[in-house]
Amino acid sequence: MTDDRSKSRAEHPLPEEEAVGSDDFQEQAEAILLESDIREEEPEASAEEVLEHRLPDDEEDK
Repeated sequence: MTDDRSKSRAEHPLPEEEAVGSDDFQEQAEAILLESDIREEEPEASAEEVLEHRLPDDEEDK
């Protein structure tokens, strides 16, 4: 999902995200935007359902 949105999001993390830090702001931005897109498409989805959408990809990276 590397696009202008994720690039911009990675370059400008929220203050609380910056305070905590990240090993990879680009990857973090992509995960945040993916979750946001899923919630937008499925407003009734619970947090657990949103995580189910992204966990397989995250597991492959390990």
